[in-house]
Amino acid sequence: MPKFLLSLVLVCATTFVWAQDSQQEKLEQRKAQIQQEIRDNEKMLQSVRKKEKSAVNEYLIQANKIKLKEKLINTTAKQERLISNDMYINQVQVNKLKKELKVLKEDYAEMILKSYKSRSEQSRAMFILSSESFLQAYKRAQYLKQYTTFRKNQGLEIQSKTAQLVDFNAKLDGQRQVKKKIIAENQKEKVTLEVEKKEQQKLVNSLKKDKNKIAADIRSKQSESKRIDRQIDRLIREAIAEANRKAAAERAKAAGSTETKAAPVSSSKIVMTPEDKVLAADFKANRGRLPWPVEKGFISLGYGDQPHPLHPSITVHNSGVEITTEDGASARAVFAGEVSKVIVLSPVNKAVVIQHGDFFTVYQNLSSVSVSQGDKVTIKQNIGRVRTSGDTGKTIIKFLILQNTSNNNPEGWLQSR
Repeated sequence: MPKFLLSLVLVCATTFVWAQDSQQEKLEQRKAQIQQEIRDNEKMLQSVRKKEKSAVNEYLIQANKIKLKEKLINTTAKQERLISNDMYINQVQVNKLKKELKVLKEDYAEMILKSYKSRSEQSRAMFILSSESFLQAYKRAQYLKQYTTFRKNQGLEIQSKTAQLVDFNAKLDGQRQVKKKIIAENQKEKVTLEVEKKEQQKLVNSLKKDKNKIAADIRSKQSESKRIDRQIDRLIREAIAEANRKAAAERAKAAGSTETKAAPVSSSKIVMTPEDKVLAADFKANRGRLPWPVEKGFISLGYGDQPHPLHPSITVHNSGVEITTEDGASARAVFAGEVSKVIVLSPVNKAVVIQHGDFFTVYQNLSSVSVSQGDKVTIKQNIGRVRTSGDTGKTIIKFLILQNTSNNNPEGWLQSR
């Protein structure tokens, strides 16, 4: 094989192995993250069970835990496939080195045999002295010198390839052990997953007894949710109109206008200042990378119209996402902005609206708020405490993202977990 092609193959193989190692590291990090989320879910589950207030909430946490277990099993399976690929590549290298070593050793043995037969200094001297000319004698002397150097280099190459072979074999042994461990972990997770599913089924069977009561509760909460959505929509429209009136007054003042009659302003689309445009562009550029509005938790109810997780025959609507978190959790701003509204929905339920140019983020179901209207907030700043329901024991934050008055699916904006 030409040297150029051999070098190209080696570079490609090295790059592939490096990519495999990098992917393996990412999978290991993802596995650790999923395991931490499972532990967090287990804590929430234990907390709910101690309160014994909401079998529905217990079901939702249990369902998320099962989903995380399935993700963990899939991630571990990917790790196993990657290690198998690595092992295959390493085994190819071992086979290649063995063949090369065999050829090198055979050539080296043949050279040693020839050297032994012509080992005497007299025969070497005669080989040179029997030359027909000085030039031939010189070339024969150079040949003997090169032959000795070549033999020495071949011996060093045998040593080098032997060392490489030992390294590859050691690496293969290590990978076999890791693969064995991963397979055992996967089997263990599959067993626990089956146990979790059986527990969930028991819970579903127990909830069937209260089906009518739970269905009525769902409809009541949907009605309450729609009422709050209308209230938030009205307040955001008021905030947009107020900001537009303020911007119009400042423009009129700058133009030197003395007209006192206020022109009608839009309540559905904000007229942005240059600063607002920069902030909105930054917010939009971070789509898919925004931090979660709580440090820990999982989405227990997604965005839009969907069948209820417990009663598929009932369609529920959600203008944002509901994130179940731990008792005492703090709500935090997902991006820098200005507090547009602090809304008191009930004596125990508050909401914060933060403006980011023509985008608004809404943090609903807070028991207390630590910011005021007009405050500038930074990313991940604590803005209040998430309320734990006294009736159900749930600690849920409802999170919305709107551009002007149009709702967006927050799942597409938040970092993936």
